[in-house]
Amino acid sequence: MIHRALLLAIAALAFAAAAASAQRGPAYGSPGDTRAALAAALEERRAAEARSERLDAEAAAAEDAATKSARETAALAARIQQAEAGVAAARARIAMVEGERTRLREDLGREQRPLVRLTAALQQASRRPAALALLQPGEVQDLVYLRAVLHSAVPQVQASTRGLRARIARAAQLREDAAATATALQAEESALGERRAELAEIETRQRLAARAAGREASREAERALALAEEVRDLDGLVDELDRAAALRRRLAALPGPRLRPASPERAQMAATSAPAPGPTSAAGAPSPYILPVTGRTLTGFGAPQASGPSRGITIAPLAGAQVVAPAAGRVAFAGPYRGYGRIVIIEHRGGWTSLVTGMARTDVAVGQEIVGGAPLGVAAPARPSVTLELRRGGEPVNPVRLLS
Repeated sequence: MIHRALLLAIAALAFAAAAASAQRGPAYGSPGDTRAALAAALEERRAAEARSERLDAEAAAAEDAATKSARETAALAARIQQAEAGVAAARARIAMVEGERTRLREDLGREQRPLVRLTAALQQASRRPAALALLQPGEVQDLVYLRAVLHSAVPQVQASTRGLRARIARAAQLREDAAATATALQAEESALGERRAELAEIETRQRLAARAAGREASREAERALALAEEVRDLDGLVDELDRAAALRRRLAALPGPRLRPASPERAQMAATSAPAPGPTSAAGAPSPYILPVTGRTLTGFGAPQASGPSRGITIAPLAGAQVVAPAAGRVAFAGPYRGYGRIVIIEHRGGWTSLVTGMARTDVAVGQEIVGGAPLGVAAPARPSVTLELRRGGEPVNPVRLLS
C-alpha cells in the first residue's frame, strides 16, 4: 500500500535536489596559489631558456678557450634550471588537476545522494501494478498524487542528470589531463637527469685541469678557511672579505714602476688621482643579475625574523636543484660555514658582494673568476632552502631591485 507520507517524502527529495542544484553554485576551492606557482614556474622556465640561448651565443662568439668553456658550462646550468622549472610547472598542473578531481568527486557525491534515494523510492512504487489500486480504498487518490509528483519531479531529475553527465564527462577529461601531465613530468625529469649528468662530466674535466695549476688557489682557500674560523659570525666574514677585496682593488689601481727619465733634473711629479669613492647608488651594480635558484619564495627582503629583519631572500627550490652565480665575479669564499650549510661569497665589481647560503655541495674554488649563471653547487636533497644576500659596501641591498 502506497501511503501519502511516502509520496510527500518523494516530492521533498525531488525538490530538495532541485533547490540544492540551483542554490549551491560552484563548490570548488580557490586554486589561486597553485595557479600562481604554475605561472611563476613557466616564467622561470622562459627566463632560463632565454639565458641558455644567450650564453650559447656568447660561447660560440668567444675566441678564448677558457671563456668559451665558462659560457658553455653556464649555458648548461641554465638548461638544468629550465628543466627544473618545467618539473615544477608539471607538478603544479598535476596539483591543479588533482584538486579539481577531488572537488568534482565531492560534488558528484552530494548530487547523486538525493537522486539515488529518489530513484529507489520510485522503483519501489513502480513495482505495484496500477490495476491493484482499484481494489483498495484510497489507492486511486494516492495514484493521482503520485502522478502529480512525478509530473513535477521528472523535469528536475532530468536537469540534475544532465549536470551529472557533464560532470562525469569532465572527470574523464581530467583523468586524461592527469595522464598527459604525468607523461610530461616524466619527460622533464628525464631531461633534467641527462643535463645534470652532462654538467657533472664537464665539471669533473674542469676540476682535473685546474688541479694542476691550483697551488695559489689552494693557499688562498686555506687563508679564507682560517679567516672563517677566526670571525664570530657570517657578517664578520663578509666584512673581512670586503676589506680584503678593497685592498686588492687599491693595490691594482696603483701605477706600475716607471723608468728613470733620461734627464732627471727636468722630471716633474705626475699628479695622482684620488681613489674612486665607494658606490652610493645602484649605478655600477652587477648586471644582468639573476636568482641563484628557481622556486617558491619563503622569506622576502626585510621580513621580520627572530634575529632581526631579513638581509636577503630565501627560496625553496626542488630537492637537489642547481644553484648558479647571480652575476659575474670572483669567488672569495666557498665551503661549509657553521649553521648555514655550504656557502659561496662572490665579489663583483664596484664593491658589490653576493652571498649564497644553504647548499649541500659547492663546485667552485676560492679565487675562481666566474660568469653570471655559472654553476655554484646544488641545494639540499631534503627540505632545500637557499638564501641570497646582496651587499654594497657592507650594507644589505634588496636583490630584487637588480633582477632583470
